[in-house]
Amino acid sequence: MTEPRSRRPARPREEVLAVAMAEIAEHGLAKLTMAGLGKQLGMSAGHLMYYFGSKDQLLLETLRWSEDQLGERRRVALGRRGAGAWERFAAYAELYLADGPGDPRWILWVEVWGRSPASADLRAGQLEIEAPWQADLRALIEDGVASGEFRAGPAEERAAQLRALLDGYSVPLAIGLPGVDRARSVAQVRAAAAALLGARPPRA
Repeated sequence: MTEPRSRRPARPREEVLAVAMAEIAEHGLAKLTMAGLGKQLGMSAGHLMYYFGSKDQLLLETLRWSEDQLGERRRVALGRRGAGAWERFAAYAELYLADGPGDPRWILWVEVWGRSPASADLRAGQLEIEAPWQADLRALIEDGVASGEFRAGPAEERAAQLRALLDGYSVPLAIGLPGVDRARSVAQVRAAAAALLGARPPRA
């Protein structure tokens, strides 16, 4: 009597997402397939589909996992003792902006945005992922107003405006638009934010 074939245990979800992110970073999103990812993990494409349902859902969950990692760094930066509101905003902006051409996190964001019009689930997931960024920035603006560093004004609205500004500078950086430079983008974001918030950044 032959012994039953042992079943290979499923990979932990976090490992799947980490490998997906590494593949995007190394080869780009266009080359990421369920079959190729499954081969990297020693799983079948069907097994991946069973756990994630679709490539759209895999991308969304990979983005969520990536943002959770970055969220820890954001909370540390915003919770620094003795740091003023403007200094903490500068740290927030540095974390938010794309690192440069091919930034896998931002390539994922662009892809998810592009697929969202056809999927209510993607739109809902996107809003959930963005919510902590919005909430943290709103609280930071409120702190700056309370301390007198920022001009009084609606925190929720200004947080949304600043995030739109950061999005607008990040996409050209991530896709490698010619002539776009991260250092210049950071400086332009800070200048626009200072004007919107009525802040007086300390001199370098």
